[in-house]
Amino acid sequence: MKPRLSFWQIINMNIGFFGIQFSFGLQQSSMSPIYKYLGADEASLPYLWLAGPMTGLLVQPLIGAMSDRTVTRWGRRTPYFLIGAILCSLGLLAMPFSPTLWFAASLLWILDAANNVTMEPYRAFVSDKLDPSQHSLGFLTQSAFTGLGQTLAYLTPSLLVWAGMNKDAVNSHHIPHIVIVAFVIGAIFSISSILWTLKTTPELPLTPAELAAIRAQPAGWRHTLADVASAIREMPDTMKQLAWVKLFQWYAMFCYWQYIMLSLATTIYGSTDPASQGFRDAGLLTGQVGAFYNAVAFVGALAMVPFTRRYGPQRSHSVCLALAGVGMLLIPQIHNPLLLFIPMVGIGLAWASIMGNPYVMLAGCIPPERTGVYMGIFNMFIVIPMIIQIFTLPLYYQSLLGGNPENVIRLAGALMLCGALAVLAVKVKSADSAAPGQPAMGRASH
Repeated sequence: MKPRLSFWQIINMNIGFFGIQFSFGLQQSSMSPIYKYLGADEASLPYLWLAGPMTGLLVQPLIGAMSDRTVTRWGRRTPYFLIGAILCSLGLLAMPFSPTLWFAASLLWILDAANNVTMEPYRAFVSDKLDPSQHSLGFLTQSAFTGLGQTLAYLTPSLLVWAGMNKDAVNSHHIPHIVIVAFVIGAIFSISSILWTLKTTPELPLTPAELAAIRAQPAGWRHTLADVASAIREMPDTMKQLAWVKLFQWYAMFCYWQYIMLSLATTIYGSTDPASQGFRDAGLLTGQVGAFYNAVAFVGALAMVPFTRRYGPQRSHSVCLALAGVGMLLIPQIHNPLLLFIPMVGIGLAWASIMGNPYVMLAGCIPPERTGVYMGIFNMFIVIPMIIQIFTLPLYYQSLLGGNPENVIRLAGALMLCGALAVLAVKVKSADSAAPGQPAMGRASH
């Protein structure tokens, strides 16, 4: 039985997630514009986002498995998310100074690899520290910091404009100065937030039995790969069922992130020219509505804790995905910037749920000694839908979607509704089958 942590201890434990998600927020809000400034065409944008899912597919399961086997004076997970945070900060510093399209795309591979080195050991770290009865609070708090970090990432360019910076000032590659400063701020947050968590929240020491079990495992990369393969073969049923949910929701979110700015540029400002003021204004508006939905996610994740405890993560997630689906379907019909904030409420609640509730369902169905490898494999259910999206959307962007970014947003809405239905088929233990004193939604059936 692990000691129960106070709410503030759980906050300190998750502050490092703030910096990680600030980095992801900058990528979501700024990479498509940066690519367009450097000369990319709309149909090829998905290919340029390949770095994230590919590095996640390759890095996270291996890093998760390695962290399960690691024994150092600093702990099992700490070395990974510290090294990842340092590399991420360096990538963020360099990104807005990219001179060419290929340079920015290559740098994104390094940046995403660094983020992925950090991500799953961090999620395993949270699961390691918390008693199962606190899993919902721990992962939804992590989701809240996702919302907070991405809120500030999306909003930083607008805050800089409000502070007096010229929104139309650009460098020689047409990248706005406010975007450059936002990435520098992100680099500072990335490393400082991780250092705060390391200072305030040490890992739990391994017991002699745990140490002996780890040291008894064969070393080497071949055995690490074998461990990943074994975990995939022995995957719990709940995890397999969640794969379908994540297929719909992450295909949809990748569509949204890649094309929301281009959609708003046409529906609100009537512009597709990257050199125009309307296009830059669409970038600021994208940041503002993105900040708003992430702020909703920040508040919603914490407010969702009692709802999830009462009704379970399954129903909570279904409702949130449905709200996002309806919201995305409405976005192309809106021509007033102020009205855009209405569908963002649903998207924000879904984002809070996406980053929390699936992990609540997952944490109770995997063996504790293999948390790292299963968290890494679970991430494959995020990146594989992204890879599918990258290689399929360009094939029908012109023929089925008419080369219209608004239709990509409509597609995302329809897929979110499919995800809302799929999650209802995930089998989790009912309240009356849970062990006394342990919430049912944290203990999924096998």
